[in-house]
Amino acid sequence: MAWLLRRVGISLALIWVVASIVFLAIHLVPGDPAELLLSQGGASPDPAIVADLRDQPILVQYADSLWRLLHFDLGHSMQDDSPVGDEIARRLPRTLELIVAAAILAVVVGIPAGTVAATRRGSVFDRIAGWLAGLSLAVPVFVVGTLLVMVFAQWLRWVPAGGYVAFATDPARHLLLLSMPAITIGLGLAAVMFRMTRAAVLDVMLKDYVRTARAKGVAPRRVLVRHVVRTALMPVVTVLALHMGTLLGGTVLVEYVFNWPGLSGLLVSAVNGRDYPEVVGIVLVISILFVALNLAVDILYGLLDPRVRRG
Repeated sequence: MAWLLRRVGISLALIWVVASIVFLAIHLVPGDPAELLLSQGGASPDPAIVADLRDQPILVQYADSLWRLLHFDLGHSMQDDSPVGDEIARRLPRTLELIVAAAILAVVVGIPAGTVAATRRGSVFDRIAGWLAGLSLAVPVFVVGTLLVMVFAQWLRWVPAGGYVAFATDPARHLLLLSMPAITIGLGLAAVMFRMTRAAVLDVMLKDYVRTARAKGVAPRRVLVRHVVRTALMPVVTVLALHMGTLLGGTVLVEYVFNWPGLSGLLVSAVNGRDYPEVVGIVLVISILFVALNLAVDILYGLLDPRVRRG
């Protein structure tokens, strides 16, 4: 329990650091921070209110910023005066759905393929899978997405070229529209999972305790599952979580190619429209989710390896 509380405390401290950096960034960007914070709906704020905020001590403004963050108040958009939190809450599940679907694809394909390639090192399967993984990593996501649209949407006409339909409205069409962007992201992530799993399994298979288990006559399948794969998954889980965190702000091209209305597209439009409160809100949410992913990895590490809990 002490180990878990320590990890949670570190995560909360990181969130506080991120929020502090964002607050300082407000006062470093060109222009008057008070006007930036009070500008709503594209209209000029009341000069008296701006002067009142400008006269507040910096520590008072800082405490007010943290207090509003604790109450999930991210301000209002400068373009249409809508609450930033509401728009993020509407779009974030779409991006998370896309990332989770890609991660599931990567895990289902990459980890088993990497394990098989490691146990059959030098085989035809190992060479072909390694070549395909290298190809997936070399081709940019927007090229993969464009090719998928050309082949499956335009030539074969199996799926629509892009768009979005809510799951509650039409579940089948929603999953159909989700499939191609998820595959576009998942192919590169599956290649990473394949390489990491293969390298980790090969490394663990050379450990002394694995040789000892085999010498005692333990069934090869049991050795592979209980002793090799379980230990090898630790670095793989770390890489997966870090890539998922990166994808939170890195799905811009995929969402653009497939017209998927997620959080990354909102970030691009906010930057282009110089919607400062919206940009800050999105950056804060992405940072908090990234910290939460790392906390989840730490907890999973503790479940996979009891030595971590004692550290």
